[in-house]
Amino acid sequence: MIIHVVNGPNLNMLGKRDPTIYGSFSYDQIIDRIKKWAETKDVILDFFQSNHEGEIIDYIQNLSETDGIVINPGAFAHYSYAIHDALETFKGPKVEVHISNIFKREEFRSKSVISRACDGIISGLGWYGYILGIEYVMEKK
Repeated sequence: MIIHVVNGPNLNMLGKRDPTIYGSFSYDQIIDRIKKWAETKDVILDFFQSNHEGEIIDYIQNLSETDGIVINPGAFAHYSYAIHDALETFKGPKVEVHISNIFKREEFRSKSVISRACDGIISGLGWYGYILGIEYVMEKK
């Protein structure tokens, strides 16, 4: 089973951004924690991060032999219909993840245009939301 963990803009800056919102772990530390958790699971995780919308779209469009996607689109969640459309063409299970609770933040963050293309959304559970998203995808396959 291959699950692609896709991360959008500014997630590479975790650990440097406001820790009261995003926690204190760096992007690499979060990836390491997820990989450590996955060591005992029958899953291959492929991680991708980009600050560029087109690169994320190209990445999703090029997925063919895979089982699912866990995506933290970052700010693209709020306005990228193009990423929504790319996700919509992917037929496997998809989970949208946000480290912070987007519904407790600024009004513009409370709407995600990506969500309708995903099976579900996990928001506000920190880095652990990735684990829950991965578990969901594993369960669906």
